[in-house]
Amino acid sequence: MDTTLAMGVWLAQAPPGAEALADTTGDVTGLVNALIVLLLVATGVALITRRLRIPYVVGLVLAGLTITKSLLPGSVGLNAEVILNLFLPILIFEAAINTDISRLRSTIKPIALIAGPGVVLAAIITAALLQWGLGLATITAAAIGVILTITDTVSVIAAFRTVPVPPRLATIVEGESLFNDGTALVLLGILTTIHLQGSFTVWQGLQQVVIAFVGGGALGLGLGYLCVGLFQQLDDALSNILLTVAVSLGTFQIGQALGVSSAIAVVVAGLVIGELGFRQTSASTKVTLLNFWEYAGFGVNTFIFLLVGIEVDPGVLLQTIPAALFAVLAYQTGRILTTYPLLYLLGFCDRPLPLRWQHVLIVGNVKGSLSMALALSLPADLPGRSQVVALVFSTVLVSLVGQGLTLPWLVKRLRLSTPSATRQRLETLQLNLIAAKAGQQELAALLRSGSLPKNLYEELFAAYQAQIASADRDLRDFYNQRTLNDAAHLEDQSHLDGLRRRLYLAEKGAVNDALRKGLLSEETSQAYVRVLNEKLLSLKDD
Repeated sequence: MDTTLAMGVWLAQAPPGAEALADTTGDVTGLVNALIVLLLVATGVALITRRLRIPYVVGLVLAGLTITKSLLPGSVGLNAEVILNLFLPILIFEAAINTDISRLRSTIKPIALIAGPGVVLAAIITAALLQWGLGLATITAAAIGVILTITDTVSVIAAFRTVPVPPRLATIVEGESLFNDGTALVLLGILTTIHLQGSFTVWQGLQQVVIAFVGGGALGLGLGYLCVGLFQQLDDALSNILLTVAVSLGTFQIGQALGVSSAIAVVVAGLVIGELGFRQTSASTKVTLLNFWEYAGFGVNTFIFLLVGIEVDPGVLLQTIPAALFAVLAYQTGRILTTYPLLYLLGFCDRPLPLRWQHVLIVGNVKGSLSMALALSLPADLPGRSQVVALVFSTVLVSLVGQGLTLPWLVKRLRLSTPSATRQRLETLQLNLIAAKAGQQELAALLRSGSLPKNLYEELFAAYQAQIASADRDLRDFYNQRTLNDAAHLEDQSHLDGLRRRLYLAEKGAVNDALRKGLLSEETSQAYVRVLNEKLLSLKDD
């Protein structure tokens, strides 16, 4: 992965004839030295931010501001093509394979509202405010409005890791970011077409949206299931790593070639592989895959945010700060005027989101590297393009520092999640049970492959079985005591509701599957599904 990142950074702004120049020892040595310096800077930032308890990405951007770009080789810098075609698929795929499908299903309605109509309406409001306040051309304001609707998940999740938040809220934030990237890319493609053609009908726009999303979803499903089939043939960690890298990058390129939403295709492929593909591998292979993709995502984000700071000229930043502050006000106004009303309407058809959660969705609307990449990818003849790029860069920087530092404080102040001693005890017991059962499963895989003699297998299996029996007994006693204690019952209710939610969703999936196969009648199955939906709506947010 280090080589991939190095090539990505080198390709970022390679001058004409760079392929020939790269053959010379001096250029290669300079590039390697620059990468070493950036890695050392990132390591120092990680140590400092951990001590100061500030978001890592904010520290990277601030550190990048202190590095003069003239000190680095001319080939080191940000480039829209590298971010969109190399870094973005890696980030999307890494987030998708780590997303819990069952929890995503339970939050699909708020995610669809915010990432679909929410993005469109927020972009319209933001564009109108920018056109009014900054005097931009209509097409230029519309482009910036779309670019500034994209939420940077990395910054938000970094804040969530420092402060415990309800899992459902974290899923909504991750899911929204996964899908709003695709929506924004489609909208920007429509705007680019309007700019190049000079005219565009509503019917053409609807066709392009349907093709992008339906085609992207179908492409992701197809390549995802193909990868799952190959997982059944392979159980080698290195081979599976190569396969997933090829699928993530290849899906994005095929989507672009077919004219569908590449981002949606990668999201769907990642969800399929994370949910079904990893079931076909052993526990050790799965851990290796997840560790690799965690490292890949971390490495990509490290370079992106460090280069964001390096790319921003402090002089230009100071000149554009007033406009950037107005842009932040504009996109936050669009976010407020769409998120609160849409989530209020959500309460009529789904469980309403607590108001405190909605506050987090507003303040957590942080901008990041993709907004900068989209600004760089705008057509060269777009009116005021250079002004747009400078404005977006400054706005992203203000957003990362201002909102990035504010979000952890807000999450703490709202007290979204306060684990009780009862909950911590329960999680410890569950940890012992889950770990022991995973160990038994891996032992069975080793025995089947001939890597473990049967006498050693039986000895280790018995040790795990004793751990399982002990944990199971402790859990049973815990729940028996809980039913006798009303206070403990109230503290633990949200956890039990989370378990019930998974069970109800499993029942619902089984009923729908039986209906599709013709095993159940429509009337009987729909009545049962309605009851399940009522039970799901009655559960407390976890």
